[in-house]
Amino acid sequence: MKLNKIAAILAFIIGAMAIFAGGQVIFLGKQMNYYVINWLPYYNFTMGLITFFLTALLIWRHSRYAMPAALLTFFAHGTIMVILLTAYRDVVAPDSIRAMSIRLVTWVIILALMYLQSRKKQPTA
Repeated sequence: MKLNKIAAILAFIIGAMAIFAGGQVIFLGKQMNYYVINWLPYYNFTMGLITFFLTALLIWRHSRYAMPAALLTFFAHGTIMVILLTAYRDVVAPDSIRAMSIRLVTWVIILALMYLQSRKKQPTA
């Protein structure tokens, strides 16, 4: 299996997980036994949709926009993590930090797979 296909599958999975987690809070009113920062489920749901329906498809199709989209997704999650660890450090739930950490690690793996796939295509000098 090509590395980009594996990367795309990981992106589909992490996007679906974000849609599911954010959607439970937004649409089903799921109550957590910890404080939920009011905008975070919307961020998670929106990024899940973008990841599932756009970024993962770009990766799957080997689009020239796949790497920029994956990098933007990674940096968006990284920015939110920095915000959570600074501006919300006293109120953010450990589960939220754990979920964002999982997303970031997954995106590092996705980006590494995409990079390795791009290196395979280039002829050696």
